[in-house]
Amino acid sequence: MAAATNMTYRFLGDSGLLVSKLALGSWMYPDQAHTIDAWYDMMKIAFAQGVNFFDSAENYALGQADVLMGGAINKGISEGLWSREDLVVTAKIFSGTKGFRNGTPNSQGLNRKHLIEGTQAALKRMGLDYVDVIFCHHPEPCTPIEETVRAMNYIIEQGWAIGARATGQRAPSSKRYNIFSRDRVEYEFTTLYKRYKVGVTAWSPLAFGTLTGKYTADVPEGSRFTMEPIKKSMFGGETFTKNVEKAEKLKAIAEKLGCSLAQMSLAWCLSNEHVATVLIGASKTSQLEENLKALAVVDKITPEVKAEIDDIVQYVPSQPWVDHLQDIRMRHL
Repeated sequence: MAAATNMTYRFLGDSGLLVSKLALGSWMYPDQAHTIDAWYDMMKIAFAQGVNFFDSAENYALGQADVLMGGAINKGISEGLWSREDLVVTAKIFSGTKGFRNGTPNSQGLNRKHLIEGTQAALKRMGLDYVDVIFCHHPEPCTPIEETVRAMNYIIEQGWAIGARATGQRAPSSKRYNIFSRDRVEYEFTTLYKRYKVGVTAWSPLAFGTLTGKYTADVPEGSRFTMEPIKKSMFGGETFTKNVEKAEKLKAIAEKLGCSLAQMSLAWCLSNEHVATVLIGASKTSQLEENLKALAVVDKITPEVKAEIDDIVQYVPSQPWVDHLQDIRMRHL
């Protein structure tokens, strides 16, 4: 059991499940994969600060993220650092473990076959009997929604998952949300919060690193922009350059608050009452420790501070983003 911390918790949407305001995500590329011991060190730091939500997906590092996170979870259980009931563990199914463009016809998507087989495979990689939440990772136009829902219900009934959620471009429960990207969370889904009590799991709170303040006008080699072409095409170029310039100006606000730009940006996300938890990631323990300090900044994100941020960002809702992932399965037709 974790020691007393400053962490507070929110309900995950309309469920009775309480999740920490900050969550640890396992997104990585295959050549960035940690060892189980390295992941264990990350989890120990997060857990000691009250984090109970740990997120993975079948496509992260082509399945290796499941192996590492599951290994770290089980190591902590065997050493008595935490119990399974202390943790909220998630898995996401859609893309398979062979890469977006390398899957076979039924090794991806939200069809019943892949949802069931993908869930079973994820549990095997993790070495767990169940996950707490299973996510449909992306929308999928080739499969009737009834088939997807029935398959998810079956997964829950089998005890492989306790609950289910949806993520992706058109699903409100897990969204990209940061100072530079607000469309869905603050505009498109506003009526859903009251009607369905949707609670957002926010990812990319630092805009793929732009809101750390470490980038210059040039896209740095080794960053997520250079390593993942789809991100570079969507958020690189002129948009990236403008956001870097805005990030530099935002540093002044962070300095007045006595924190880093990254901490202010995370706290800004948490200040939205409709956000259940914010997913953070780190390549080293020092980054994680610094990001966790954002909890102490949340109360400083006043309406006046938000207005200062808005004056710099001048946010304008964009046109609906085309979800290129919908073509993954249609290419087999």
